[in-house]
Amino acid sequence: MTTFLTRGDRVLFQGDSLTDWGRDRSDPSSLGHGWAGIAAALAGARRPELGLTFHNRGVGGDTAALVRDRWEADALALEPTVISLLVGVNDTWRRYAQGQVTSVEAYEEHYRALLDSARERLDARFVLVEPFLLPRTAQQAAWREDLDPRIAVVRRLADEYGAVLLAADTLFAEATIVAGAAHWTTDGVHLTPAGNGLLAEAWLDTLGING
Repeated sequence: MTTFLTRGDRVLFQGDSLTDWGRDRSDPSSLGHGWAGIAAALAGARRPELGLTFHNRGVGGDTAALVRDRWEADALALEPTVISLLVGVNDTWRRYAQGQVTSVEAYEEHYRALLDSARERLDARFVLVEPFLLPRTAQQAAWREDLDPRIAVVRRLADEYGAVLLAADTLFAEATIVAGAAHWTTDGVHLTPAGNGLLAEAWLDTLGING
């Protein structure tokens, strides 16, 4: 059975709180209890013959610039063969919550720097998870004007770098038609258990690791 992942792959989940999700910072092997931990557990259960290794280095609150600041220690030094990256919603959130504006151009520059260094140093393969928003209020719905261009950046970079794209924003937009935003998210961004499960299943399906 062919999948994106190959035998012996070292997979790194990287990003913000959506990836971090309660991981134990004192334990380098901790994967947290969110979607990344679920995806790693199911990948190991479904394809044990691949001998996959997983790391989670997500940090809550991180923007693309903050991920870049720790990229050497929290990505390159781990020498992953596959990097799954989800970052961007905090670049939007901080604009509306704190007045800290990161232009779309700066976001792309930071994101591109992450990919370039990992490709040049490690020849890593990428899974790019687009940032997403499930608005719970009319005020939050206005965030779209800032987030949608960032989603477009991730989609364009996925194509340019030959990465696998997980269209998470589309995934959750369709899911809210079925069950409503409150079923999937607590605040428009952070996920419920069902939301974490849905994203984990989508990650596995996108990489061909089906149940």
